[in-house]
Amino acid sequence: MTSVAVLDYGAGNVRSAVRAVAAAGAEVTLTADHDVINDSDGLLVPGVGAFSAVMAGLENVGGVELIRTRHEQGRPLLGICVGLQVFFARGHEHGVETEGIGLWPGAVTALAATVVPHMGWSQVSAPEDSEMFAGIRDERFYFVHSYAAGDPPAGTTVTTARHGGEFIAAVEDGTTWAAQFHPEKSAEAGARLLRNWLGSFAAQTPGS
Repeated sequence: MTSVAVLDYGAGNVRSAVRAVAAAGAEVTLTADHDVINDSDGLLVPGVGAFSAVMAGLENVGGVELIRTRHEQGRPLLGICVGLQVFFARGHEHGVETEGIGLWPGAVTALAATVVPHMGWSQVSAPEDSEMFAGIRDERFYFVHSYAAGDPPAGTTVTTARHGGEFIAAVEDGTTWAAQFHPEKSAEAGARLLRNWLGSFAAQTPGS
């Protein structure tokens, strides 16, 4: 069975992600143990709350280097919500700039909307060649956020959504995927996306 490690760095409310990935067909472990993570087929990085708090939590468990190494090695990686945001170079919140993991350039900034947070169900606009959204069209996903990335990283497949202005809803960069929304709270559309992620592992060869 496909194995997935959900990175445990003190983020709240991660049990729903664990249950959702297990329901999608994986053996799931919530852990910060580097050996367990390195032996797992996939790594999921959850994220709720402030950009700076998530980065501090990741640094406390050595998660930043784990994520960078997995990305560089081309091993399956999925970031959710602030887990997507910290993959970018920096975050701006309340006048404070925090350095991100830096898998992609660009900044996470406040949503350009009159009503924040963006909370609830929204449609996304995915490219036809998206693997993440294969078999998913016109469904809505569940968002809860006040900040977002706006500049698509070069060489990636980017899905967008709108709240006020357009923002990045998801990024596919080889084996590194990330979603601003919560697939684990997005009913059947989210479940299909997680199955797509697990299905993508089959394309990877051992040690790649």
